[in-house]
Amino acid sequence: MADTAAVKERKPKAKIEHFDVLIAGAGISGVGAAYHIKTQTPKKKFLVLEAYESFGGTWYMHRYPGIRSDSDLYTFGYRFKPWVGPPIASREEILKYMGEVIDEAGLAEHIRYRHKIRSASWSSAKKKWTVKAENLETGDVLTFTANFLWMCQGYYNHAQGYTPEWAGMADFKGQIVHPQTWPEDLDLTGKKVICIGSGATAATVVPAIAGKCEHVTLLQRSPTYFIPARNENVLADELRMLGVDDAWIHEIVRRKYNHDQAEFTRRSFEESDTVRQELLDGVKACLPEDFDMSHFTPSYRPWRQRIAFVPDADLFEGIKAGQASVVTDHIDRFTEKGILLKSGNELEADVIITATGFDLSVLGDIPFEVDGEPVDWSKTITYRGMMFTGVPNLAWVFGYFRASWTLRVDMMGDLICRLLKHMDEKKVKQVEVALRPQDHNMEILPWIDEANFNPGYLARSMHLMPKRGTTRDWQHTQDYWREKDEFPLIDLDGEEFRYS
Repeated sequence: MADTAAVKERKPKAKIEHFDVLIAGAGISGVGAAYHIKTQTPKKKFLVLEAYESFGGTWYMHRYPGIRSDSDLYTFGYRFKPWVGPPIASREEILKYMGEVIDEAGLAEHIRYRHKIRSASWSSAKKKWTVKAENLETGDVLTFTANFLWMCQGYYNHAQGYTPEWAGMADFKGQIVHPQTWPEDLDLTGKKVICIGSGATAATVVPAIAGKCEHVTLLQRSPTYFIPARNENVLADELRMLGVDDAWIHEIVRRKYNHDQAEFTRRSFEESDTVRQELLDGVKACLPEDFDMSHFTPSYRPWRQRIAFVPDADLFEGIKAGQASVVTDHIDRFTEKGILLKSGNELEADVIITATGFDLSVLGDIPFEVDGEPVDWSKTITYRGMMFTGVPNLAWVFGYFRASWTLRVDMMGDLICRLLKHMDEKKVKQVEVALRPQDHNMEILPWIDEANFNPGYLARSMHLMPKRGTTRDWQHTQDYWREKDEFPLIDLDGEEFRYS
């Protein structure tokens, strides 16, 4: 006879749940993907796994002062959900918008929070993914299987931001804070603050704390481009005044933004000197007459890095009011009192904010396997920045740098749903992308050309990213304005798609 006490102590085998589509992440991409799956393939059973306690991704995680979008919400918002607020929106406004999408589309029942994916393994024999996910509340590791895996977990490490290792950091007697892990109880009242960085995060934090602390100094190694303008859209306001339907306004203004962005991108390549001067003149007009413009005169041409929008010129207003200042120099070392610069000057501070960027995360740094072999993403070649050679039934949402990230969410939603329906029609369970005979002699290159776009987080981690080819099919072109017309015309029976 079996030992009955031992039998009672055995835990029942955990149930393996199966889904047609498993979506990783409930941020701006994951919520959009879930919406498209539910509305375009209503018979598909799908699930969203999210590690955080709630939806939002980046917008849930980031809590630093003044956090806001650096893209307009008419294009950063979804095409199916009209935006009715100011073009540049706060974290709270974006989360409210996403919450409305979840409620209106009935997505809440499809999202499981506090579930972190620990591994993913594809079996060609079973034609499905096996995903291990930890329930962060109970510690249990659960097993899910899925026909298709849609990675919407973002593109950087959420656990911590990127902070360079400077000499003497341990000597500093004050507090060092990265915006990505901002302490909720941080009180800057009466404090001298240094904010290291020159990008969108620094341009957000500095005006948000200027006037609340004793003084804030923006310390940058090199300047970046900014576009100061009023946080309003005259066209949208006029259309609302005329009583035009919000859905119409959203579409019209969205098209106008996309047209203007396309023209600006073209000019930044073809008329870069003129565009450069226009950007510098725009900033100069917001600063005191005797201000040293070298602090806002970058050495690179426009669009080699993302250009931050400064709503209502708030960064420059803080400088004009004497609440903020800018120093362009290199850090020699940290000291007890602050930072010693290469010039020999020392900046004193009580708090140092390192708005120095983030660490790129390739597919969430999740261990992937295909038929028992670990996936090395750097050995794969990307198909249009979303699928990868040798990895079946998987797509990754990687948005745009020169246009709003979310524009790609809607485009990929259409394409992936079309692909899933096409597989059903063909009665096949596996799809992967592969080089065609005419592609085998093409040059294999890094994910993106550094002469085209070169932010630090990409440069530091380019060796980890999938490779690109020389033709548009085998690269993430960053060219939304052509891709929006190309994606609907992609031939799903083309030679690059292999079904089984």
